[in-house]
Amino acid sequence: MSKKLLSAVCGAILLTGCADNINSDHYTTGSVGKVSTVAQCTVLSVRPISVDSGDTSAGTMLGGIAGGVAGSTIGHGRSANTLGAIGGALLGGLVGSATQKGLSSQSGYEYIVKLDNGQAISIAQGASQPLMVGQRCLVLYGNPSRIIAQ
Repeated sequence: MSKKLLSAVCGAILLTGCADNINSDHYTTGSVGKVSTVAQCTVLSVRPISVDSGDTSAGTMLGGIAGGVAGSTIGHGRSANTLGAIGGALLGGLVGSATQKGLSSQSGYEYIVKLDNGQAISIAQGASQPLMVGQRCLVLYGNPSRIIAQ
């Protein structure tokens, strides 16, 4: 029974550690070669933010499975095993959800910039290349849009 539990926990850890790369220097293969409109701007404000996927379903599910398997080994008799499995699944689901949220959370910045045409816009992106207030930059409109140093 312990091999099943170990396999479930390892699977949960592997799947919950997958987080989208939100940095301005990361491109998916689908966005390579696509044309983006570019505008010059100046950074007005920089605010640190935390970004998470908001979806903890995989962690909840895998944690629930692992908890249910572990809980089913508690006690003797059918009733005790069933109650242990239910309790283990509930507790495992909560732990799995919290674990996925913690592992998929990333640091980033919210930038408010003033375009050269006078319009102000905001963009949130990863923290790999921080920009400073007053810095001249370029806005790359696309999916996702980005702000990069000029």
